[in-house]
Amino acid sequence: MIMSVIRHVICAMSGGVDSSVTALLLKRQGYHVTGVFMRNWDSVEETGVCNSERDCEDAYRVCQMLDMPFHQVSYVKEYWHEVFSNLLKEYHRGRTPNPDIMCNKHIKFKHFLNYAMNTLGADAIATGHYARTSQEDEEVFKQRHITSPKSLFRDRFEIRNPARLYQGADRLKDQTFFLSQISQSALRQTIFPLAGLTKDFVKKMAAEAGFHHVLKKKESMGICFIGKRNFEDFILEYLEPRPGNLVSLEDGTIMGEHKGWFTFTLGQRARVGGQREAWFVVDKDVTTGEVFLAPTTNHPALFRDTMRTDRFHWITDEPPAELVRSSMMECHFRFQNQMPLTPCTVTLNADGSVWITTARPIRALTPGQFAVLYKGDECLGSGKIVRLGPTEHTLHLGRERLKGAPSDPPLTPEPTS
Repeated sequence: MIMSVIRHVICAMSGGVDSSVTALLLKRQGYHVTGVFMRNWDSVEETGVCNSERDCEDAYRVCQMLDMPFHQVSYVKEYWHEVFSNLLKEYHRGRTPNPDIMCNKHIKFKHFLNYAMNTLGADAIATGHYARTSQEDEEVFKQRHITSPKSLFRDRFEIRNPARLYQGADRLKDQTFFLSQISQSALRQTIFPLAGLTKDFVKKMAAEAGFHHVLKKKESMGICFIGKRNFEDFILEYLEPRPGNLVSLEDGTIMGEHKGWFTFTLGQRARVGGQREAWFVVDKDVTTGEVFLAPTTNHPALFRDTMRTDRFHWITDEPPAELVRSSMMECHFRFQNQMPLTPCTVTLNADGSVWITTARPIRALTPGQFAVLYKGDECLGSGKIVRLGPTEHTLHLGRERLKGAPSDPPLTPEPTS
């Protein structure tokens, strides 16, 4: 194994507590650290506040406190063309995209990584994600002083085994879900200093370092780099209204109207006037514009156990040997970051897509979201959900029809001559 020294690390600074402590840790470990703030969205929130300006100031202040160089870089165009435009197309198709996963894939771990390496001459980048890789040299994180010729990190380009992505120590804050589409080459060039820390400990470190201005901030919410907004109002700024009917799945009754099927996602509560009970979105028809509703949050029409993805992205570039060998594998699944991991069976298709069957029906499986797979602590990768199996409601109706169907008459023997 060839060893090389990684000295210059570019830290992605968001103006939040996690990236601030990431920079602090890197400095303590003896790296030459440069902080870079990414600007990816221009407009202000409905409150009239431009969060990116405040975040940039907060990031700059941390860099000053740590005596670090600070840069700003704009990816507004790239974000629009590679993330946001795709988001609009997906909504128009009736799907519900995940911009956070795509933002990491296209912006942070592609454009930002290239800028860090090629423009700033970095040896690696670091982010404040709660995740770890198979290539972290834990002894490095215990160092306080650097003595030559010891290396800080193994040369990730000379290691033949692929880098693997594992859940962070803080399972409640684990962010491997959002990293499930990044490339193998990007993972090899990335450091996750918060890998073994909990959020509470990170906050304690921030307080001890005097980062009080970032500790006061709330957790970032809403669309990646855009923030928390009234979704219907926001999406209608970019997509023309397409009015249609809200239809009861139970009896076909028209219950109201909507401004566009893309303002709804499966499983969400629908505002329907004059109803005592809550109704929830269970299906959408982009051809007719109808959005189908059913009563109660646990209606059988919301539950399925089968889905198909597009070509699956494996973190290690190749499917697991077990899956290649038998075309089938047992592992765990989630399609939302904080949902419990669910046992599943994965079937590999010839085109690289996979079928996933979960051990129990899952509520509101949604086309456009990402099916993320895990084997133990390891995040294997993800694929976009493009097709769903039948709902429990549909299967129940099918069984009822079979019960009511007339049975075939008994076979009569052929007459003998």
